[in-house]
Amino acid sequence: MQLFAGVVCMVMIANLQYGWTLFVQPINERYGWGTAAIQVAFSIFVVTEAWLVPFEGWFVDRFGPRIVVMVGGLLVGLSWIVNANASSLWLLYLGAALGGIGVGCVYGTCVGNSLKWFPDRRGLAAGITAAGFGVGSAFTIIPLQNIIHSSGYQAAFLWFGLGQGLVILALAPFLRVADPREVPPAAPIAQALHHCTPMETLRSPLFWVLYLMMALVSAGGLMATAQLAPIAHEYKVAGVPVSLLGLTLPALTFALSIDRVLNGFTRPFFGWVSDRIGRESTMFIAFSLEAVGILALGHWGRDPLLFVLLGGMVFFAWGEIYSLFPSICTDCYGTRYATTNAGLLYTAKGFAGLLVPVASLLVVETGNWHLVFLAASAMNAVAAVLAIVALRPLRLRQQTRSGPLSEPVAQTG
Repeated sequence: MQLFAGVVCMVMIANLQYGWTLFVQPINERYGWGTAAIQVAFSIFVVTEAWLVPFEGWFVDRFGPRIVVMVGGLLVGLSWIVNANASSLWLLYLGAALGGIGVGCVYGTCVGNSLKWFPDRRGLAAGITAAGFGVGSAFTIIPLQNIIHSSGYQAAFLWFGLGQGLVILALAPFLRVADPREVPPAAPIAQALHHCTPMETLRSPLFWVLYLMMALVSAGGLMATAQLAPIAHEYKVAGVPVSLLGLTLPALTFALSIDRVLNGFTRPFFGWVSDRIGRESTMFIAFSLEAVGILALGHWGRDPLLFVLLGGMVFFAWGEIYSLFPSICTDCYGTRYATTNAGLLYTAKGFAGLLVPVASLLVVETGNWHLVFLAASAMNAVAAVLAIVALRPLRLRQQTRSGPLSEPVAQTG
């Protein structure tokens, strides 16, 4: 029940990030604010979502998950209602901020809950939960597009916002804190020998290596997430029909649907792999694949079929960060403050989000996407190398210095 409720709540917040790209062009066509100015809203969303998660995690670790998820559900619904009525950029930015806070409440809580309930399959459980966020919008891409085309983007914001918020409110009461007597033994993988407080975590050099790596990989993926539709229009493939797997759809619609499915599937898949071969080795494989995929999309993405396939590759190699990083953070720093510590690490996504409008400005200055793709690929390559040459030695060193593991601590809520 804990896993199911968490996954469905994550599905309900997915559109606020992954459906955003569908609204950029219609908003610009209506008001003419410019893509770069509109994409500032996406950066505000990412920043408020990511940077407030530690504070929301603090409440979860002390008062339990229910109340935080309920507040998140209210804000998620209110966010898109504001967007539906936004007649100025400032209102659009307000809606983005409300949505970011709401998504952070739901996301941080549900991932943190899975980390605590499943120490024996932490990577897999966190991956399944995060998959709800990655794949959730795949089920609504076509309905969302249809409503935007038939009734306008305001109607899509309004009705989807109300529906998503209400489902979260209905499921929040089912979430609860894990009783130590219900939790199975930890997996046979390197685990924390001490339950670190948030301040102890922040004083650890290992944490800042993790932080840098997550910021680097997040930046490349967020650029693709927010800019996929503008890239498709720039490459003139958005409306070109593509036939694949017995289906024929416009290239952009096909890419968005496949990307969401693969972005969801990769999270439990790589989480499961990391439970068996280790987090660092899995990171090296995934981040290297992402670096290659981004370069390939930039080079061959003007072909409609390759745009769909390579876009899927990029999302497949990116989405796993949302299972690998929370898992390794809890492996390193224990479960007692897992939601807060994972939230501190998650703020790296906020820094990465600041680069989304920068990508739009680079395109305006250079006239093409070449530099954006090159930078995003390089970021992933650096993170892949860091996983082996910096993260692994630091983790082993911390493991040998730590004291004996504390007994599981019962929590409130």
